[in-house]
Amino acid sequence: MPVLKKEGCSCGSGCHCGTFGRKIIWTLFGILLAYVIILVGTMIRNNMQKYFYIGQADRMEKTITVQGTGKVTAKPDIAVTTMGVISNASTVAEAQQKNTDIMNKLIEKVKVLGIDAKDIQTTNYNIYPQYDYLQDKGQVLRGYEVNQSVTVKIRDLTKANQVLALAGEVGANNVSGLQFTIDDDEVYKAEARKLALEKIAEKAKILTEMLGVKVVAISSYNEYEGGAGGVYSVKYAEGMGGGMGAPTVESGSTDVVINASVTLEIR
Repeated sequence: MPVLKKEGCSCGSGCHCGTFGRKIIWTLFGILLAYVIILVGTMIRNNMQKYFYIGQADRMEKTITVQGTGKVTAKPDIAVTTMGVISNASTVAEAQQKNTDIMNKLIEKVKVLGIDAKDIQTTNYNIYPQYDYLQDKGQVLRGYEVNQSVTVKIRDLTKANQVLALAGEVGANNVSGLQFTIDDDEVYKAEARKLALEKIAEKAKILTEMLGVKVVAISSYNEYEGGAGGVYSVKYAEGMGGGMGAPTVESGSTDVVINASVTLEIR
């Protein structure tokens, strides 16, 4: 005898399909509800921890900063100067030629004095158009200017005045920046740093004793170079070049200065 299906059911097992679907839905709903409960509980716990710490500031470190300066006076061992030529002509080629003739003579004579090629460096070469302004024509090209210069490092200071005198001999018309300095000043920096730190240690000892505290750690250290640099002078005897005599050059002394700052954690 054939089995009769209940009306409204698409399967032949007493409409178990609908029951099974409802079970799946309730199971998923239960998982989702559990997740929501856990999430809400976590949020409540976090908010309670935040509330617990309201009004409690982070522990601030107690520190003092002590500064010291160390200075070492040394004798310069090199001189540096910039020498060059400014040439003007109606064309670029002509201005360049004038400039080249003088600069080549200058460099050649500098080398004759014993200056090594590695201590002669071209630091500037520019070409500028030159204009005149006429009331009836406006801006009119007059010509061109070529500006070239070299930096010369003089290791034998007894030759500094002779190098400067070459400008007048060859016609170099742009000389500047004579400076006496120390080629390798790391030894002097180390000595100046030591002096600065000795002053800091002495100050820190006095401060901690007066304040009744104890140094427990160094929080930071900073330093920078300072000082007035080289002290020197240049005196022109009778002029530069043309047999008029070389300038008198005195190298004087230079100060190597280290400014140090130490921040100390105290208790």
